[in-house]
Amino acid sequence: MARLVMKFGGTSVANIERIRNVARHVKREIEAGFDVAVVVSAMSGKTNELVGWVNESHKHYDPREYDAVVASGEQVTSGLLAIVLQEMGIPARSWQGWQIPIETDNAHGSARIARIDGAGLIEGFERKEVAVIAGFQGVDPATGRIATLGRGGSDTSAVAVAAAIKADRCDIYTDVDGVYTTDPRVVPRARRLDKVAFEEMLEMASLGAKVLQVRSVEMAMIHGVKTYVRSSFDDPENPQLGTLICDEEDIVEQQVVTGIAFSKDEAQLTLRKVADKPGVAAAVFEPLAEANINVDMIIQVVSDDAAHTDITFTVPAAEFERTRAILEKAKGDIGYTTLQSSGDVVKISAIGVGMRSHAGVAAAAFRALAEKSINIRAITTSEIKFSVLIDAAYTELAVRTLHSLYGLDKA
Repeated sequence: MARLVMKFGGTSVANIERIRNVARHVKREIEAGFDVAVVVSAMSGKTNELVGWVNESHKHYDPREYDAVVASGEQVTSGLLAIVLQEMGIPARSWQGWQIPIETDNAHGSARIARIDGAGLIEGFERKEVAVIAGFQGVDPATGRIATLGRGGSDTSAVAVAAAIKADRCDIYTDVDGVYTTDPRVVPRARRLDKVAFEEMLEMASLGAKVLQVRSVEMAMIHGVKTYVRSSFDDPENPQLGTLICDEEDIVEQQVVTGIAFSKDEAQLTLRKVADKPGVAAAVFEPLAEANINVDMIIQVVSDDAAHTDITFTVPAAEFERTRAILEKAKGDIGYTTLQSSGDVVKISAIGVGMRSHAGVAAAAFRALAEKSINIRAITTSEIKFSVLIDAAYTELAVRTLHSLYGLDKA
């Protein structure tokens, strides 16, 4: 029989009533002829509560015990959904990550999946049994300890399970009915997309779109897992299909720009009057790399005297103060005159695989933003996207301008 993985996020399982709604979605797919594995998140707000308890207990906690605590949220949800399915007359059992097992490395709190043995799940299918899997977690085989996958890890769990059992597809149910051309709260005329290429979704997820976790998209692309983004709040008897994340070759008509993403979690730093000589860039960015601080946009401008340069770059807003402290400590090695910084910035990005074959896509955006008197602080580009850094006050205007510029308002 065909196999299907269904993943439900925290808002979809927030209480027993919603868990019963999830069970009705599962029942529909069983009646359609699928063997079903369900991956669930913790009930909405529960993980934050558990993390708060850990932080309250000890500031310098053991990460292995942190994982033991926070993984319990998904365990509760998986057991409750199995009970509700059984009440409906559907054979089901709950699985924790270590029982499958989902084997990970030992990076507790942000572990990566090494392998999954899907044999037990497949044996359950032969008994017509739904597998209800606690997402977000696995086991470090070297120690036998629970390891969690980091925020959004249930998406990654679901795609990995789908790859392991060779599922026909993986349906990610959330509180939105698909992937939109941009955030509908900013642009009311934003449209739901029928299909998005893996590469586009990877860029959207990393550039501010919150629909899917980046690692889950990477895994889906590597293993060729067709993934749907759907709404758990649709009528279980008549749901919408949502947005399919798939290979570029599966999309017949590809727009030049598929979507506009934005991220407010940015901070900009500029080092003034840095000596323009070999090794200076390494002196700036090596300490940040050692501190696991991800640097994004980088601009280097040589001054008029040709002996000095200014270096501007961005980091996640959460790393702003730590970055400043590291740079101030390394001032002697770097040799800059002043350090300027701003946290009141936003990164706006346009994404589309169609950019590969169209010239002037970014230039049109720069002109459109200039006509709205929006100053660009920094620019970065790749084959299928470009990003601009602007003052946060112009976020909505910039997003709406680019959304209209590329015809994304049109049905």
